[in-house]
Amino acid sequence: MFTAFGEEIQIIHVDDPAPPRDGIVLEVEANGVCRSDWHAWMGHDGSVSLPHVPGHEMAGTVVAVGRDVRRVTVGDRITAPFVLGCGACRMCDAGDQHVCDRQYQPGFDGWGGFARYVALPYADVNAVALPDAMDFTTAAGLGCRFATAFRAVVDQGGVSEGTTLAVWGCGGVGLSAVMIGAALGARVIAVDIDERALAMAASVGAAHTVDTSNGDGVDAVRDLSAGGADVSIDALGSTTTAVASIRSLRTRGRHVQVGLMIGDDAKPVIPMWRLHATEVEFYGSHGMQAWRYPAMLDMVADGRLDPAALVTETVDLDHGVRHLMAMDTFPGTGFVVIDDFGSGR
Repeated sequence: MFTAFGEEIQIIHVDDPAPPRDGIVLEVEANGVCRSDWHAWMGHDGSVSLPHVPGHEMAGTVVAVGRDVRRVTVGDRITAPFVLGCGACRMCDAGDQHVCDRQYQPGFDGWGGFARYVALPYADVNAVALPDAMDFTTAAGLGCRFATAFRAVVDQGGVSEGTTLAVWGCGGVGLSAVMIGAALGARVIAVDIDERALAMAASVGAAHTVDTSNGDGVDAVRDLSAGGADVSIDALGSTTTAVASIRSLRTRGRHVQVGLMIGDDAKPVIPMWRLHATEVEFYGSHGMQAWRYPAMLDMVADGRLDPAALVTETVDLDHGVRHLMAMDTFPGTGFVVIDDFGSGR
């Protein structure tokens, strides 16, 4: 828990939560450490109020249910999207729970998964049953980074066999996008400034890697894609990577913005002339609906996707907190997942 933005995060005991009428209490077995948690801690998200418990990439076992819950029972092994749709608004009626008008985001709108127990509303709409063969550590990475990348690549990017896909930034979301794109038969070009991240991108399916530590990489991507990428994803979230992604597209290519744009990057100057002159398309991508998870889980079950390969470290809660507070330096590669909540268990 933190009581001030950007200051030390404390590990303390708090009262156990009770389930909302339409919700559950989840015993958290594993929770991923995501850069979005760092943004919450730094005060970059206006929905966060203090004191606060971060964490939004969780998987675990249901230990209590609210009186109005019908589809979830105690003992269920589940994960959930980081955006919980209400199930009753106009967006949810259209199947777009990830942009719900009354959405709830654990770890942002309320306390999250850096805790043994977390209360989640809207359970019937958002609980995703885990396959028996999937462990909690792997499942924890699905809730934000992997599922977000799946929607960005499949639903927003429209990637398929033969597509040339450029991925700018090979953190958790970017590596997920590389793996998913390659599994769909795309020729993936991974772009980053870190040779370790690029090496991992190559290991999970990138056909080419571009090191931008000494240049913007646009010409390299255009050369490798014979004139421009069909789809390009900014998985980092900066003016530099967003503009480079747009500039690297072929005529009528598609840019997908996944990385969070904050601070000085919240209002970037982008080459809008390309929208008119070459009819490129700009798309946003924000999480993924619970009803879309089965398509992703099917690809995991049949071996086309291996999100476990992206989990590079499992840690206890104390080390997870320390990793979160260091995320402005982009430490390590892949996913760090908390799977030990200490003596309270």
